Amino acid sequence: MLILRLFFVLVILLVVLGGGMYIFTRDRRYLRFAWQTVRFAVLVLLVSGLLFVLERYVLTGWRVFL
Repeated sequence: MLILRLFFVLVILLVVLGGGMYIFTRDRRYLRFAWQTVRFAVLVLLVSGLLFVLERYVLTGWRVFL
């Protein structure tokens, strides 16, 4: 969980910095970078959530049958 928290703090910093750089330079590549960062963070969140559900319910439930 600590790694996920640090990851999302880094994501927030990258999105804020990308937005700030866009405001200062008006270069749209910084907005594209921020958007890609958000998409990657959502993907990591979905994968980690899926792994959590897999560990919590599927593998624990499987142990009941053994």
